[in-house]
Amino acid sequence: MSWLIALLSGAIVIGTAIVPAINQSLFASVGWLIVASILAAICLWKRATILIPVIVIAGLLIGLWRGSVVSSELTVFQHLVGKSVSITGNVTYDPDDGDHGDTDLRLGNLFADTQPISGKVWVSTTVNGQIKRGDIVTVKGKLSDGFGSFPASMYEARVTNVQRPQPGDVARQVRDWFADKVRLAIGEPESSLGLGYLLGQKRALPSDLQQALVLTGLTHVVVASGYNLTILVRLARRLFVKVSKYLATLSASTMILGFMMISGVSPSMSRAGLVSGLSLAAWYYGRKFHPLVLLPLAAALTTLVDPSYAWNDLGWQLSFAAFGGVMILAPLLQAYFFGNKKPGIVRQILGETISANIVTMPILVLAFGQFSNVAIFSNLLVLPFVPLAMLLVFVAGVGALIMPGFATIFGAPAQWLLDYSVWVINYFASLGWAQTTLEIAPIAVATAYAIIIADCLYLWHATKLNLRDSNLVE
Repeated sequence: MSWLIALLSGAIVIGTAIVPAINQSLFASVGWLIVASILAAICLWKRATILIPVIVIAGLLIGLWRGSVVSSELTVFQHLVGKSVSITGNVTYDPDDGDHGDTDLRLGNLFADTQPISGKVWVSTTVNGQIKRGDIVTVKGKLSDGFGSFPASMYEARVTNVQRPQPGDVARQVRDWFADKVRLAIGEPESSLGLGYLLGQKRALPSDLQQALVLTGLTHVVVASGYNLTILVRLARRLFVKVSKYLATLSASTMILGFMMISGVSPSMSRAGLVSGLSLAAWYYGRKFHPLVLLPLAAALTTLVDPSYAWNDLGWQLSFAAFGGVMILAPLLQAYFFGNKKPGIVRQILGETISANIVTMPILVLAFGQFSNVAIFSNLLVLPFVPLAMLLVFVAGVGALIMPGFATIFGAPAQWLLDYSVWVINYFASLGWAQTTLEIAPIAVATAYAIIIADCLYLWHATKLNLRDSNLVE
């Protein structure tokens, strides 16, 4: 049945993704959902090979229906684009610093001139440092066409009102409060880098260090992502598994929910939390998820919740590509070069990082037209120490909270380790050949992934590795 679920899930994602290219009114009727659900139920009940085309059709219809319903709700933006409008919405994620001294906001739960509308809007404004996640913001300006998963955008918007609900985003407040304690114990820019490791806070980083992280291919360690979450879940499970399996699962589940609340439920975090949660549940009940079942299932569930993820959302695409590298390519490479011996934590981190870089590189080059030549080297030198740095930053924050007068003493170990990380990042970023500019066509991306898939098939044939044994939380 698991492979039928994988086929159904993959078809749902494909059906959702192709909605922008069709007439949405064709599949918006709930009748299509009823028909597709009946077909899927029959296939899962009978479990016959001959019904494989039927379950694929069922998945496509479910995806087409869900995508069409949401897409039809977004047609309101067609009448607003090009007009000056006033939009009110919640700041759903932490604001980002733009390339020209502006602040970029992502607004949800929208009202356009007091009328509720669906979707999300990307907004660029000159207001800086005054707006936080969870605020209710009213902006006014000319609405433009959107990009990625945003149906509309607004540049040089004028902020006319900012409200901070009470109690508001409590998780964000706790995060910011703890970050202030960390800064008492660790100097800058090291404290901001450490908070990026621990909490996924990127905005506080100095602009030169942010650029250095881009050049060295290390941006992923300072944004809320599956990498940070995986470290925390594995740590929690390993700390308590010798006490009881229930306590290990409870602590790891708390880590998942807590980190998602602190960082915000972005497309990449929704995927990371779902994949980690399903993997943890499978481990607790003594079951195993094959990666080729788990990843399509997680993709289908996230696109059913928000179909816009499948409509060219770069973060969502990179997130699944990275997890494909971690859960499929990494264990195959480990088995090919080192046999069946279970890797230590350093070798595991390095193998997963290299694999994730390989699988995400074609998407990154297509999107940005450049790639880092030093990413492998910088990742090899920095990533093995990230789990330790996260622990030391946490200790520094707790120490500063309990004994503020001795904050720098508690923060000294983290300071030293982060000094090393900053030096490595700046050194590799300063190299003249650190980055290459390269523009490629979509056919080149397809060819690259065909080669990666062929390599995976060869590695699987050579090692006979059972990928079902690859569990994200272990």
